[in-house]
Amino acid sequence: MQNPSPYPTDLTDEQWKLIESLMPSASRIGRRRTCLRRVLNAVFYLLRTSCAWRMIPHEYPSWRTVYGHYRKWVGEGRLELWLEVLRRIDRIEEGRPATPSAVIVDSQSIRTAEGGLERGYDAGKKITGRKRHLAVDILGNITQVNVGSASVQDRDAAPPLLKDVARISKRLRAAFADGGYAGACVKKVAALRPGNPIRLNIVCRPKGARGFQILPKRWVVERTIAWLMKYRRLRADYERLPIVSAGMILLAMIHLLLSRLA
Repeated sequence: MQNPSPYPTDLTDEQWKLIESLMPSASRIGRRRTCLRRVLNAVFYLLRTSCAWRMIPHEYPSWRTVYGHYRKWVGEGRLELWLEVLRRIDRIEEGRPATPSAVIVDSQSIRTAEGGLERGYDAGKKITGRKRHLAVDILGNITQVNVGSASVQDRDAAPPLLKDVARISKRLRAAFADGGYAGACVKKVAALRPGNPIRLNIVCRPKGARGFQILPKRWVVERTIAWLMKYRRLRADYERLPIVSAGMILLAMIHLLLSRLA
């Protein structure tokens, strides 16, 4: 089967096979269902080009159909399922256990293009918008992402972020972060699992260092953020709801993993 539309973001047959079995089953009643491969291709096109929903090319299903499926996938938690399965496959192919024992956390403040819920001002970055809190494994694959107001400090967002990661990976033992997470945050993270505490390791710049420095572990999450910035839709936050914004980040990581695996 050939790709139904000619855009570089469209899934190949091999990539579609990786995710086809994870798609929701079709209902036996009602109208004939739209091809979900074309729907997914349309969202990937929007992610990479940053076009408006109403400007999705005519080769794809109507924008209302595409947006409706996307919102349904977000609400059902289906994107988290797809990402977890693909992340496990990638880790196993790299000779690692399916779930990580260590993650690297960081945040990215981003401007919101319009209004929306949970907006705030990041005084450090001088940005009004939202903040993306990311936890990635040693390969750079996103394990968890939380999106909220830019006014939320990193040290306050880390404990709930790592709590979600610990729920996904029972093997989690350690996390690495920059100096913005130092202080009481280290004790809060350890208290998440008293019997088997998670160690939050602060990786700081060497004293007297100037200019760009590649820091152990921390470069992994910074590389992931650079990967995400290739998707133009993520260079600003266009979504009204934080959960919808987080879904865009998850889909970008899913697209990266599909490209890597096939």
